[in-house]
Amino acid sequence: MTHTRPLQILILCTGNSARSLLGEALLNHHAAGRWQAHSAGSKPKGTPHPLALQTLQTHHIDITGLRSKSWNEFASPTAPPLDAVITVCDNAAHEVCPIWHGAPVTVHWGIADPAAVVGSEADQRAAFEQAFNILNHRIQRMARLPLEQYGPAQLKAALTALAQEG
Repeated sequence: MTHTRPLQILILCTGNSARSLLGEALLNHHAAGRWQAHSAGSKPKGTPHPLALQTLQTHHIDITGLRSKSWNEFASPTAPPLDAVITVCDNAAHEVCPIWHGAPVTVHWGIADPAAVVGSEADQRAAFEQAFNILNHRIQRMARLPLEQYGPAQLKAALTALAQEG
């Protein structure tokens, strides 16, 4: 199945202030017109975490338009038709991980929440850098795959395999 439009990918997490925003920005950065990323949360914080924005800027990733938003925006009839939903919550941290009903492909990329790190500013920055690096590695690998040629089962398998890579 070849898509005639860019794949629409939604990155979900609880607060939509850190990991999911990092994922949205990185996916759009590496997209080369092949996909369009969005992010949302089940209980959005309302504003991006300052260290998420700083981490992206440090790596020269565009932050224009990034905002914390509810997943309800993507349940409306006017929302873009989604091809994939990637949840990035870390179940080991006992978070409530949102589940998107009705998406053709849903995968889980558990990543520790950098916004939950308590400690020095250096510890917090290191946590955001680690989340950025994990997401960036997976998304760069993703960019090398012909995802737009995959059917739903192949797309799910490919995105799931990326979660195993660190």
